[in-house]
Amino acid sequence: MVYHHLSVLIHRQAEKYGNRTALRYKNYERGTWISVSWTQFSEYVKFTANALAESGIKEQENIGVFSQNKPECLYVDFAAFAIRAVTIPLYATSSPDQVRYMVNDAGIRYLFVGEQFQYDAAFGVLGVCNSLQQLIIFDRSVQLDPRDKTSIYFDDFLKKGSRKQHEAAIQEKTARANEDDVANILYTSGTTGEPKGVLLHHSCYLQAFKAHDLRLTSMTDKDVSMNFLPLAHIFERAWTYYCLHKGVLVCINLRPTDIQTSIKEIRPTLMCSVPRFWEKVYSAVQEKISQATGIKKKIMLDALRVGKMHNIDCISKGITPPAGLHLKYLLYEKTIYSLLKKTIGIENGNFFPTAGAAVPDKVCEFVHSVGINMIVGYGLTESTATVSCTLPDRYTIGSVGFIMPGLEVQIGENHEILLRGKTITKGYYKKIEATTAAIDKDGWFHTGDAGYMKGGELFLTERIKDLFKTSNGKYIAPQAIESRLVIDRYIDQIAIIADQRKFVSALIVPEYELVEEYAKQKGISYREREDLLRHPKIIALFKARIDTLQQSLAHYEQIKRFTLLPHPFSVEKGELTNTLKIKRDVLNRNFANEIEAMYKEP
Repeated sequence: MVYHHLSVLIHRQAEKYGNRTALRYKNYERGTWISVSWTQFSEYVKFTANALAESGIKEQENIGVFSQNKPECLYVDFAAFAIRAVTIPLYATSSPDQVRYMVNDAGIRYLFVGEQFQYDAAFGVLGVCNSLQQLIIFDRSVQLDPRDKTSIYFDDFLKKGSRKQHEAAIQEKTARANEDDVANILYTSGTTGEPKGVLLHHSCYLQAFKAHDLRLTSMTDKDVSMNFLPLAHIFERAWTYYCLHKGVLVCINLRPTDIQTSIKEIRPTLMCSVPRFWEKVYSAVQEKISQATGIKKKIMLDALRVGKMHNIDCISKGITPPAGLHLKYLLYEKTIYSLLKKTIGIENGNFFPTAGAAVPDKVCEFVHSVGINMIVGYGLTESTATVSCTLPDRYTIGSVGFIMPGLEVQIGENHEILLRGKTITKGYYKKIEATTAAIDKDGWFHTGDAGYMKGGELFLTERIKDLFKTSNGKYIAPQAIESRLVIDRYIDQIAIIADQRKFVSALIVPEYELVEEYAKQKGISYREREDLLRHPKIIALFKARIDTLQQSLAHYEQIKRFTLLPHPFSVEKGELTNTLKIKRDVLNRNFANEIEAMYKEP
C-alpha cells in the first residue's frame, strides 16, 4: 500500500481515479445529491491553495474552519496541507465565547465559516479577536452584517486562486512537507476547565492509516461511507481522511438531524457513529416488541434469541453454530434482520465503527444479534482516535476490542490506561504544564481512563477524573450507571448526582412523546408538561423501570431519588459539550434547586 502525505493525497488519488466520484453532498434547494469527482476535488484543492497563498498564509500558520460538515471543509484542509499550514476545526455549534477563546489562543487570521449561525457568532467576536482579519463564508445565502466590510464568500475567495498563480511556490512547499509538520490542532470538549488544543502531526495520521490497513481488511475503494459526525470530532476527521486514503466514496451529511433520511437515500456500507445512534435503534425495536402481541411478538423475541446464540455465543467465540441453529438464523436473516437493516438504510452494510462513549452491553448484544457488523472502539483526540477496536468475528460484549497495531498500552497506577506510539499527540498547543502533566518522562500518555486487559482485549471501567465519592466514602462511576439506564426507551438523557452526597440521585430528561402517549393510555390528565412529570403515576413508571435496570448494581450505587426535567440538557445553556458530553459542574449550577430538593429529609 502506498502512503501519500496529506499534502498530495487528493492529487495522487485524482491521478488514480480521475472522474470517479470522490464526494457527494446534498443540495437542499434542489433536493438532490451532488457528485464531486476526484479530478474536481483535486482542482478545488489547488484553487483553494492558491487563494490561501494569495492571502499570505505562512507555513505552519493556523487557519480556522467553523462550519457544519461541507465539502468546502475538506477543500480548505487539503489546500492548507499543500502549503504546510495548519487547520483548526471548530464545532458548528460553538458559542461566541468558545470561538473567541480558540481564535485568540491559536492566533487565527482567517476563519472559514459555514452558515448564518457560524457567521453571526464569528462576526460578533471580531472586535475582541485581535488576530482575526477576515471571515470567508461557505454558504452564499448568508446575510452579512451591514457593518461588515471585510468578509467574503468562498466562491469569491476561490477566484483569487483560479489562475493558479502560486502553483510553483506551492509545489515547492509541498515538496518540503514532512511527517513532523503539524496538520491539525483540535480543541478538546472541555468538560472541566478551558479547552486544550491537541497537536496532531502528519505522522499521527500516516501511522493511523497503516494501523487501520492492517486491522480493517474488508474495507476497499468500492465502499461508500456516510459522513455523519462533525468533522471537528477526531473520530470523524481521522475516519474521513482514512476513507480518502482508501479511495472510498464519502457522502457528507450537512444537517445532523437529517441523518435518518440521508442514510436511506445513500444506503452506505460504512458509517462512524456514537453509541446514541444505536441506542435509539435499540429503543425503537424494544418499543415495537412491547407493542406487539401474539405470534408476531413471539417471532421477534425468538429472532433476537437465535441471533444471540448464533453470533455471540458461537461465532464471536470461534465456535461453529449447530446446523439447526444456523438454518434458523439464515431464515431470520432473510426476513426479520434484513427488514430491520433496510428500514434503517444499512442493508448494504460492511461494518459500522462506533465510539465516543461506552456502548451499553444490551445495545451491543442486540446489534450483533441482528447481524449488524458494529465495530466497537476506544480512542481520544490525543490518540488520533482509535486505540483499540473489536473485529468483525472476534469481540466480547463489554470490551472495546484489541489494541491497534504499532501502539503500546500499559495499565498504570489506579488502573489508568497509558499509551505510547506514533499516533499519540506530542502535546497541547502553548500549554507546557498540561503537556508535562499528560505525558510522562518515559513518553507515556496518561489517558485519565481506567481499564484492564483480558484475553488480549481492552475493557474500560471508569473515567478516573469523573469518579464520585459519596459522603459515606463509597466511590461511584457515574458514566457506568448512566450508560446502563439510558437504554430505557423512556429515558433520553440522564445525569448522575453523587459526589459528596449521602446517596445517588439523578436528573432525568424523559422521552417526552412516549411519556405523553403513556399518559393518554392511562387516562392521566394534565395541563402542562411540568404537571405531567410530577404526576404520581409517571413517577411510579420511572421508578419501576429504574429499579429493574439497576438490580445488579451495588446498593450504594443505586439511584434512590430522581427528578424528571421538562426541558433537555443543551449545548446552548453550556450543559453539554459540542460532542454532547455532560458538563457536570454546569448541571450542578443550573439545577442546584432541583438537586438540593432531592436531598431534603422527607
